[in-house]
Amino acid sequence: TIATNMAGRGTDIQLGEGVAELGGLAIIGTERHESRRIDNQLRGRAGRQGDPGSSQFFLSLEDDLLRIFGGDNIKKFMEKMGLDEDEPINSRMVSNAIQKAQKRVEARNFDIRKYVLEYDDVMNQQRKVVYEQRRRILEGEDMKDQVLRMVDTIIEKGMETYADPKLYPEEWDFAGLLKYSEKYFLAPGEIKLEDIEDMSREEVEDKLKTCAHETYESREKSIGSSMMRELEKAVMLKVVDSKWMEHLDDMDMLKEGIGLRSYGQRNPIVEYKVEAYDIFEEMQQAMMETIVLYLYHIQIRFATDPEEPQQVPEAPKAEDHLKGATAHYVDENSSND
Repeated sequence: TIATNMAGRGTDIQLGEGVAELGGLAIIGTERHESRRIDNQLRGRAGRQGDPGSSQFFLSLEDDLLRIFGGDNIKKFMEKMGLDEDEPINSRMVSNAIQKAQKRVEARNFDIRKYVLEYDDVMNQQRKVVYEQRRRILEGEDMKDQVLRMVDTIIEKGMETYADPKLYPEEWDFAGLLKYSEKYFLAPGEIKLEDIEDMSREEVEDKLKTCAHETYESREKSIGSSMMRELEKAVMLKVVDSKWMEHLDDMDMLKEGIGLRSYGQRNPIVEYKVEAYDIFEEMQQAMMETIVLYLYHIQIRFATDPEEPQQVPEAPKAEDHLKGATAHYVDENSSND
């Protein structure tokens, strides 16, 4: 039987009649594998179930394993001893050199696998977080409170950006804050600059949150609570899935180039973990902002009467949450729908 070293994995060769008396199965290897375990598996095909057998390997000094690790030394030894090129060498020194070479390759491969596992562990931790978010959306009866918490977080971020408490009140940019708020939840002109310019920071934040919650309640009343709950689930699932797919592409690009950090005397694994965390946080922020953006701007028109919004008496099933209706995202700050 002529086979690759894969024949050493789970292959039993039954001895024919009289073969045991001739010495049993003889394994002849034409090269040594990088892993001693693979060589031992191949040797193990002989002598199964107490049958007799033997194994022997023949190697060339041009094999990769010998050429990279010690082949030159063996060639010098042959020249020193005056041995011919095709004369076989059967020496404990050669066998030890091969074993040392295998150990070095195994150690290198182990380090590679260890690094791969560390990279994968980062992605697994992030994957658990996102999948848990999806599970809560799918199983949750009411995501309204979570949406309103997202709105509050966006407002708090806007306050930190445009009304940093570390700055003097004269340095606050309330005009920029209103423009930021109109992007997500405020109708244009709903709150004017003169309405808040004399307010304290806390009063402005409370007013924005109150307006945001009232607007959401009004939208829910216009299309019905049942439809709003289904719309929340549909939008949140869509956004989570799309942002997660984009994140996977970003992580692949990060992983491809992170190894170059070693040239700057920096540990690629540490750099990868730090940047992966930052990218993940940015993705979570983008998820939250996109969910709020859609839920505050999406419009529902029913096929039965596209001009008049209607109350929905009962919640439709999740899989047909928009049957009989069409959903349009409208950017009220743009001239285009």
